Amino acid sequence: MRSVTQQSLGPSSSSMERDARRIHDDRPVSAGNIAIGVVIGRAAEFFDFFVYGIASVVVFPQLFFPFAPDRLTATLYSFAIFALAFVARPVGSLVFMAVDRTYGRGVKLTIALFILGGSTASIAFLPGYATLGAWAIIMLAICRLGQGFALGGAWDGLASLLALNAPQHHRGWYAMIPQLGAPIGFMLASALFAYFLMSLSEADFLSWGWRYPFFVAFAINVVALFTRLRLVMTKEFGILLEEHELQARRVTEVLRLHGRNVLIGAFVPLASFALFHLVTVFPLGWVEIYTDHGASSFLMVQFVGAICGILAIVASGLVADRIGRRYHLGVCAVLIAIFSFVAPMLLEAGVAGRNAFVIVGFSLLGLSFGQAAGAVASRFGRAYRYTGAALTSDLSWLIGAGFAPLVALGLTSRFGLAFAGYYLLSGALCTIAALIFSKTLEIHND
Repeated sequence: MRSVTQQSLGPSSSSMERDARRIHDDRPVSAGNIAIGVVIGRAAEFFDFFVYGIASVVVFPQLFFPFAPDRLTATLYSFAIFALAFVARPVGSLVFMAVDRTYGRGVKLTIALFILGGSTASIAFLPGYATLGAWAIIMLAICRLGQGFALGGAWDGLASLLALNAPQHHRGWYAMIPQLGAPIGFMLASALFAYFLMSLSEADFLSWGWRYPFFVAFAINVVALFTRLRLVMTKEFGILLEEHELQARRVTEVLRLHGRNVLIGAFVPLASFALFHLVTVFPLGWVEIYTDHGASSFLMVQFVGAICGILAIVASGLVADRIGRRYHLGVCAVLIAIFSFVAPMLLEAGVAGRNAFVIVGFSLLGLSFGQAAGAVASRFGRAYRYTGAALTSDLSWLIGAGFAPLVALGLTSRFGLAFAGYYLLSGALCTIAALIFSKTLEIHND
């Protein structure tokens, strides 16, 4: 870490935050502590989203859309509400960047994570359509928009802080660490839902059992908030703010100077982000509608798949450091393209085939997703890395993942499973094209 200077910490720190950094102990924060904070923060965010994603298959079609003519239509309605968070996320980034510049990173995170946890926990109290009619759906949509809006403000810069402390030849290893939060968050969410599905009758589960995972989300977000604030309040973080490496910039300025990087960068991880919901939310919905494979047992298979995903994310760090991140992402995109033809056959091949789909899918997801965020952040110089990476990530999630369950299930219901594979193939081709047009994925210095 750099030594502490006596200069002002700049506009991205409030006076209270600067005072907190002055009284912070002088012990340097290790990369290990940063990594733990980053993983806990990401796991909390993904837990909130996966709790909603799983409920959008096993709860919301019955509870909020009982008027639908069949389970397929109800699930499509549910997936449409699911996509709202990804539309709201860029708006959240825009608003919270202004909060960051005016009141500081700690204030921004506190507001964002309380909105995120509050929106998720509020869903636990929602009555169903039978009680409130259309107002129940409107309230669900508002909570979902709140989740996405808050996630736009949860961008803390800690992943960049970790990357900036990475040795030259171990950037791939450090880039994969924040990505571990996704499978961990999914494992917690899937295990909770599987437990309640197996332990309760269907009536009890739909009445009150499904609500508990949403309660848990608020507590997890509080723990994540304090973990992240502890790192944001360190002198090392303040120094990087002072040197503009983690400073929030105006969105218009970033787009004016780095619009091309934002656009190309959004398509670089598209294969990974498209695959993200096609091995988590979509297959759960497809299994519920078209097979007699119970949701609880399939969630446990996905739990095992998430473990494979963790191992693959770790492996991605080793491979990317050996062959280069750009080449690694290209190879992964080709593998995902191949998987897009195999996946429909596996899903239709009975229980064993579906299990293989989950294991292979999560493994490929881990290999690709492990370097996706690092590829996004590395396109920007230090003065614009924080805001540029946030905007690029928002756009990529919106294009690649937000509508994936809705589009894949809609295509499947009308044309067959092969078209879900073609949808995944389009994401892989976009990644390959973006990599061809991209000059470099290494960190630039201003």
